[in-house]
Amino acid sequence: MTAESRIARAFGLDDMGWARHANPWSGWTRFTTCLPLLALAIWSRVWLDSWSLVPIALALFWIWVNPRAFAPVRDDRAWIARGVFGERLWSNRHRVAVPDRHRTMPNILNIGSLLGFPFLVWGLAFLDLWPTTFGTALIIGGKLWYIDRMVIIYEDMVTTQPELRYQPPS
Repeated sequence: MTAESRIARAFGLDDMGWARHANPWSGWTRFTTCLPLLALAIWSRVWLDSWSLVPIALALFWIWVNPRAFAPVRDDRAWIARGVFGERLWSNRHRVAVPDRHRTMPNILNIGSLLGFPFLVWGLAFLDLWPTTFGTALIIGGKLWYIDRMVIIYEDMVTTQPELRYQPPS
């Protein structure tokens, strides 16, 4: 079992969960709101003191609920949907092999994205805007590039194995 499949299971990403998460509303709101809202909620300790725990809890709740909050996607036409379905294939690579040419780059991109984490923590700990912004940009930029790679994996795999193409749940 891969680390990604464990994370998917923790977020409840079964067949229906993946179909909901592939909805473009889920994918794009995850990019544009989850990490920025969490960072802002943590930063709010300056203004709200211990009451900042409320927006922090709400941001964490949104991160958890986001993959479940939207209707299942009907097809795989949207770029973000193909990326999410590629992510599903990648997380299940212990069951269905991903072509060898795709085995390195996702790991590099995940590491690249993680490089933003220390900057984000530093910026939030010391209330310094530039490392907060830089860390957030590295994390989101790395994740966008990762999702783009997942689109390529999905398209490659469904071309050679059409049975892997997304079919909406009935």
